[in-house]
Amino acid sequence: MHVKLNGKDHSLEGVHTVASLLANAGVDAKTVVVELNGTILREPEFAGAAIAEGDEVEVVHFVGGGSGAAAANDDALVIGGKRLGSRMFLGTGKFGNDALIPCCVKAAGVDVVTVAMRRVDFGAPQGNIVQQIPKSCTLMPNTSGARNAEEAIRIARLGRAAGCGDWVKIEVVSDSANLLPDNDETLKAVDALVREGFTVLPYMLPDPYAARRMAEAGAAAVMPLGAPIGTNRGFRTRELVQIMIDELEGVPIVVDAGIGKPSEAAECMEAGASAVLVNTAVATAADPVRMAAAFAKAIEAGREAYLAGPGAVSGHASASSPLTGFLRKEA
Repeated sequence: MHVKLNGKDHSLEGVHTVASLLANAGVDAKTVVVELNGTILREPEFAGAAIAEGDEVEVVHFVGGGSGAAAANDDALVIGGKRLGSRMFLGTGKFGNDALIPCCVKAAGVDVVTVAMRRVDFGAPQGNIVQQIPKSCTLMPNTSGARNAEEAIRIARLGRAAGCGDWVKIEVVSDSANLLPDNDETLKAVDALVREGFTVLPYMLPDPYAARRMAEAGAAAVMPLGAPIGTNRGFRTRELVQIMIDELEGVPIVVDAGIGKPSEAAECMEAGASAVLVNTAVATAADPVRMAAAFAKAIEAGREAYLAGPGAVSGHASASSPLTGFLRKEA
């Protein structure tokens, strides 16, 4: 019997169900989601799902991609009806050792953690990264790898079927060179997934018009990039993001991608951003756990500075003490 398994031709001998396929490959059925001919199956359905000649089977699991209870204070961030105690979101890609992830989560006190979905490698099955994330966190699968709205919607549905709830970060990138998000396709995915009951946070190019359309379509927050993803180049898009913050009243703005240092995260928060998502800067640091804690402190400091109301910027010098010449006679 010939089937298409994770996009590749595959031969099976005898009668097979999804459950037997996974068992023979040494894949833990509890850590994966299966799509059989476009229908998403959950683990209790695997044993009764027969595989026939020509079937298309997709087996996916979570990988790195893309704790603490919410504090009861007047400045808590609320997104999609969920009260968050931390304004730092953490991505899980690029860590040299996945065991560092729960340590970083604890050090930073983050509430929201992003994960990506990928096909299971039947030649070398791996563990599910979700097992490394404290259960107190809100999991936010991202649609990394999607090139259009249709693929993003499909990935989001798989994430929900895997038990990650309704939060999803929409990430549609058709530009493989610069990895810039496609706002038009992203908007289509936002509209469709909001209708299906998802809490949608779209990753986007900073554009006040597109952000407003996404918010009107029901996005719970918008996530403009600070710089191209993975570059650690800092808050290069500040002026455009500032317009979004000023114009989109009531819409949480989460700066995502390109933030490389805690000081840059503080700058985002001082500008009035609601939160910052950090991944590469933490995962690739010499000491990821310490860097995670540093980012958390910087984000908190930036928020406090924003609430305090920074003084006005002036183009002229102005002494902070009287310039009275008390050691000389006044003319």
